[in-house]
Amino acid sequence: MGIETSFDRLLEDKFLLADGATGTNLFLKGLLTGDAPELWNLNQPKKIFELHTEFLEAGSQLILTNSFGGSSCRLKLHNAEKKVREINFIASEIAKECADKFQETKLVAGSVGPTGELFEPLGLLTYDDAVEIFHEQMDALKSGGADFIWIETLSALDELKAAIDAANRTGLPTCCTLSFDTHGSTMMGIGPETFVRFCEDSNLFSYGANCGVGPSEMVDTVLQIKKNQNIDLPIIAKGNCGIPSYQEGKIVYSGTPEIMSRYAQMAFSAGARIIGGCCGTTPLHIRTMRNALEKMPNSVRYSADEHFLQLGRPWQETDKSKKRIKRSSLRNRRS
Repeated sequence: MGIETSFDRLLEDKFLLADGATGTNLFLKGLLTGDAPELWNLNQPKKIFELHTEFLEAGSQLILTNSFGGSSCRLKLHNAEKKVREINFIASEIAKECADKFQETKLVAGSVGPTGELFEPLGLLTYDDAVEIFHEQMDALKSGGADFIWIETLSALDELKAAIDAANRTGLPTCCTLSFDTHGSTMMGIGPETFVRFCEDSNLFSYGANCGVGPSEMVDTVLQIKKNQNIDLPIIAKGNCGIPSYQEGKIVYSGTPEIMSRYAQMAFSAGARIIGGCCGTTPLHIRTMRNALEKMPNSVRYSADEHFLQLGRPWQETDKSKKRIKRSSLRNRRS
């Protein structure tokens, strides 16, 4: 089945289930804090293959390449800026090989995260340079076999525009997600209404939100996006698996498989059609989410407060002794 036919199916079917976290699951497989997950495409390809396969076997219909921080800006922090093409090509190649092993159609999204740099005049990065940086990465993802470009976890519209311009040069279909916080806006102050207007004027097949501060806020963001839509494009919801905390020296996410399955159903009811998990989401969570979504009727009536009533509000804490990880420490890396 070709990618065009797959997108036609996306518009007709109830949902498309994406995968879960990359970084936090690779930590469980031995990745050390401070190491670049993207370098594992070269150094530990079997473990990347293993993680993709686990998500696909759990029911993911769409997987993201291990390339979130695969731009030259991010890789230079690990003295690997000259390996952009190699790292991203292999990231797509591994994911595509995994996807092609399944009878059910499985799509591969080329994951592209933020540069981590500020644009002029706040920083030194020019718009034209940003387009070239993004295109270098995206062209390699395309060459490796990615079906489309997935721009994610951005917070500023100038950077998003540069990324979309670069993606358009590849000729691949493109989608994007911003990361919204507890105040309903991105770190750079972009709200859902402004985001929707921007996306409706861009060449995108889908858009939405990822990461964030928990499943209830993700559902709330989907509701806000849906309310402001004039063009009925599929909405993406890829929320974190609850809120992280330190427990016995480890980062633990509060979202159980049951909570994430309810989140998936609520995100669907709120209007999302591409649904997955971000930081902390394991294949076990994805399996329960797939089962839950399969049971959903095509048309669902939604209560405006249902997500807060069933999933709780962000930062709601019952054990005051737990130390919370600040949101700012997670913004620039999809985990």
